[in-house]
Amino acid sequence: MATGWTCHELYFWHDTGHYASVFPAGLTVEPGVHAENPQTKRRLRNLIEVSGLLDRLTPIRPRPATEDELARFHTREHIARIKANSADYKGGDENQTPYGHGSYEIACLAAGGTIATVEAVLKGEVANAYALVRPPGHHAIADKGMGFCLFGNVAVAVMHARAVHGVGRVATVDWDVHHGNGTQAAFYGERDVLTISLHQDLLFPPDSGHRSERGEGAGLGANLNVPLPAGSGVGAYVAAFERVVLPALRKFRPELIVVPSGFDASGADPLGRMMMTSDGYRQLTRMLMDAADELCGGRLVLSHEGGYSETHVPYCGLAVMETLTGHRTGIADPWQDPMMAWAGHELLPHQEAAIQAAAELLAEIP
Repeated sequence: MATGWTCHELYFWHDTGHYASVFPAGLTVEPGVHAENPQTKRRLRNLIEVSGLLDRLTPIRPRPATEDELARFHTREHIARIKANSADYKGGDENQTPYGHGSYEIACLAAGGTIATVEAVLKGEVANAYALVRPPGHHAIADKGMGFCLFGNVAVAVMHARAVHGVGRVATVDWDVHHGNGTQAAFYGERDVLTISLHQDLLFPPDSGHRSERGEGAGLGANLNVPLPAGSGVGAYVAAFERVVLPALRKFRPELIVVPSGFDASGADPLGRMMMTSDGYRQLTRMLMDAADELCGGRLVLSHEGGYSETHVPYCGLAVMETLTGHRTGIADPWQDPMMAWAGHELLPHQEAAIQAAAELLAEIP
């Protein structure tokens, strides 16, 4: 079966304004380009086409999420506020998450695109799938946007899969460099949704993503954070998957695995301090595919989140897509050899200690 691919030109039209990276312009900050701008995603889409891989993918048509679908997670007040501000040509800013005219409709299309991608896999139309959506979603919480996210794309899609398609257990594996606090919040009391986040320790949001955040009530034990020390490379990420993520999935036995897929743990990313390579992402994808084959009939969906290196994100994404399809295009990542020459890619003792501390929480998974 083919691999699904969800993308739409409007995703690249979401307007984040003239920030200088993450800072509003002013008399002492020269206007520039916001870190979350269209280029990394557009260049990823372009490389998929140039590589010839686009012809091997099954297109999935995104559609807008309805207000009722968004409201499974978000408050009606939050939805109405984004809608009203987006209709105003001045746009708005949700906690350093700027958006412009039309961003509400585009954010609905991003959430709906992730829903459509999940549905295509659940219906057996494709074996697995990637949703290249924008704006991202894993930081948005019920009543506000944050971290460049307006609506929780993955959270909304998982809730839809459970409510409409009768899916029981779902696992999310977030490999974005920032803690997936929004997805965690969406399911913090849910026993049947396992939320796993691997992230740079205490990067963003501040004071978030601790191992002690384990869920509550019926969901106690179903939230698993793996905060990794800054500077972690391929060795640490592979070890974290082998010792924590895969055992957690095998114990939980999900019917569907969804990945909030950020590529900002890349060694070239301006907003993270990790050292992941494109081949590292290839390895993680292969491990998740094997786990999905073993546990849930191969049902694996990835939805795009962060990643802010225009020159490296496309190659990380291509490596993931090549792995999902089982087809190598022959295109080399120019970053791969230089990054692997950097010191520190092997698993280091302080990284191993952090991974072992997370592994000790596996017994609590319901």
